[in-house]
Amino acid sequence: MYHYKCLNPISEVGLKRFSGEYQQTQELAGADAVLVRSANMHDMELPDTLQAVARAGAGVNNIPLDRCAEKGIVVFNTPGANSNGVKELVFAGMLMAARDIIGGANWVQSQAGNPEVSAATEKEKKRFAGSELQNKKLGIIGLGAIGVQVANAATHLGMEVFGYDPYISVDAAWNLSRSIRHINDVNEIYEQCDYITIHVPLLDSTKGMIGKAAIARMKPNVVILNFARDLLVDEQAVIEAIEEGRVHRYVSDFPNALTVGKKGVILTPHLGASTEESEDNCAVMAVKEIMNFLENGNIRNSVNYPNCDLGVCEAESRLAVYHKNVKKMISRFTEVLSDMNIVNMSNTSKGDYAYTLFDLDTKVTQEIVDRIRAIEGTVKVRVVK
Repeated sequence: MYHYKCLNPISEVGLKRFSGEYQQTQELAGADAVLVRSANMHDMELPDTLQAVARAGAGVNNIPLDRCAEKGIVVFNTPGANSNGVKELVFAGMLMAARDIIGGANWVQSQAGNPEVSAATEKEKKRFAGSELQNKKLGIIGLGAIGVQVANAATHLGMEVFGYDPYISVDAAWNLSRSIRHINDVNEIYEQCDYITIHVPLLDSTKGMIGKAAIARMKPNVVILNFARDLLVDEQAVIEAIEEGRVHRYVSDFPNALTVGKKGVILTPHLGASTEESEDNCAVMAVKEIMNFLENGNIRNSVNYPNCDLGVCEAESRLAVYHKNVKKMISRFTEVLSDMNIVNMSNTSKGDYAYTLFDLDTKVTQEIVDRIRAIEGTVKVRVVK
């Protein structure tokens, strides 16, 4: 029996995917897996029983990734599961910036009780006139699951789309419309595009990437959209550029004390993935990742350990070894396993850590586990089957 703990409300559509071998617990102690959305885990005591954390969403800044890796706790996220919900809100943001929909709607609300509202509308509507998206240039920084969907949909609106991602995956490249201009220099987006939307993870290398230098290269009256992470943008620099008339609008899904109420800033209350469909999709993917990992040892969509997949184990036993990504580890493991037949094996690495699965033709004894665990550089050993 496996036990899982939900740190936030998780869609029942996803939780119903757990088989009868899984039981929800109210206590973190003793849990094999955790499902989380926004709860802050950095100050939590992580029990030795914990094998996996699944984030029902993409961002994992609320999870102590390094500490989890050191303890052999695999952290998953659900890339792409909420991409359609975010994509749709990006276009809502572009339309709000282009047409002053909010200003117009607020004016109409202010006319409640005015019997001459129809006549007043004809006089006032020019105040809220805007521009169309068709034939405008859209620059997309980051062509992951969301960026690709935004790019493809924008072409159907008649926009000229520029895409920048030096690390684009093979799957994303295949899914990208041929009409997208895939560029190698992000400055081309800054210099040519009327709308710029950012869809990259928050890393030390991306923090504040939309700053004064980038803004200085942008076209006059550019619209900047941020539905990824607020710290990707130097918002003080953006506000100053709006005040100086160089940036037309800044649209963000991350309100804060600096941006709320500022001229030219349109804010939504972190609604990107807040749809029933997105929450269901994320929960389903998270549950599948946990089950596949706990039952088969397979890793898909981890952010602190490498992906590794041997499918369903057909051998007598399967052994999972979490270890540092250093030389000669495999030879040391196979030496311990030399009296057993290795039916299948997979070894992958990611940064400082590596993960190895062994399918064996005989049962793994506690002696074997102890000997592998004693090898310097081994983080954790788990008998999957």
